[in-house]
Amino acid sequence: MRDEIRALVEALTPGDEQEARHRATTLAWLATTEDIFRRVKPRTPSPHLVAYFLLRDETDGAVLLVDHRKAGMWLPSGGHVEPGEHPAQTVRREMVEELGVPAVFAPDLGERPAFLTVTGTVGPPEERHTDVSLWYVLAGSRDQKLIPDPAEFRGVRWWTPREVADAVPGTVEPHLGRMLAKLSRGARSAGAGPDAASPR
Repeated sequence: MRDEIRALVEALTPGDEQEARHRATTLAWLATTEDIFRRVKPRTPSPHLVAYFLLRDETDGAVLLVDHRKAGMWLPSGGHVEPGEHPAQTVRREMVEELGVPAVFAPDLGERPAFLTVTGTVGPPEERHTDVSLWYVLAGSRDQKLIPDPAEFRGVRWWTPREVADAVPGTVEPHLGRMLAKLSRGARSAGAGPDAASPR
């Protein structure tokens, strides 16, 4: 499974210098260990793999975020990749567990991650660790009926890219704006015709 995950990371085209650094860090990490899945809560080993997913409404680019009780901020849905599990399967599992509906991957990306981050977590010092997160995009709609997990989330709501950009720092996932900018650049390039510069 490590080789499959390394192939996913190698196939990612970084959207900015920070993602390029995170990609290089992740590839170096994958080259030195097979101990990449969380085995013991909350932090063993550190780093370990996480799969995020953004439920995205194509009409205005809005994404669904969850008000995560433990993290104390608005985050994409997702969770830790179980030992031996493919991250796309993590997305399928977590979508049902957290939002109560099956996952439908965005047609343009399919079961490939769109973004990569390496991030230190928040919380008590003894629980802090580093998450290596692969971000996936799912097709969604504001009209979609969801069943959020009240044990994990105080609430869920749709955020437009402008609302994410205007959010008070520390209230939303810190890399989210960069992820949305990367998606926006990809959408503009795809819709601009054959002369457009491809982000990939």
